[in-house]
Amino acid sequence: MEHLNRIEILKTISHPVRIRILEELVNDVKCVSDMEEFLNISQSNISQHLAALRHADLIDYFVDGRLRCYFLKKPIIIDLLEIQKKDYPDELPGPECCPVTRKGTYTGERNR
Repeated sequence: MEHLNRIEILKTISHPVRIRILEELVNDVKCVSDMEEFLNISQSNISQHLAALRHADLIDYFVDGRLRCYFLKKPIIIDLLEIQKKDYPDELPGPECCPVTRKGTYTGERNR
């Protein structure tokens, strides 16, 4: 997967409704009426979000009678959703040479 494509994936999924849709699709195939129940937004709004996810090639659908049943295509989505749920209680410590920590000196060359 090329670098630019990963950036586009992050841009596409960076909406709370899209995250919620993807979280549900990780568990199972869903149709729009299922999504209306858990999203509590209009069908047309859901369709716009689904179109964006399909345009990014993250999801697809199959037709079952009158229903469009959506499913995940890209396995990276599962990993991204897991990462964003992780709890990180502490920040990383500053480097030893950081003026804020007042420890050590910068070992590289200074370009001024």
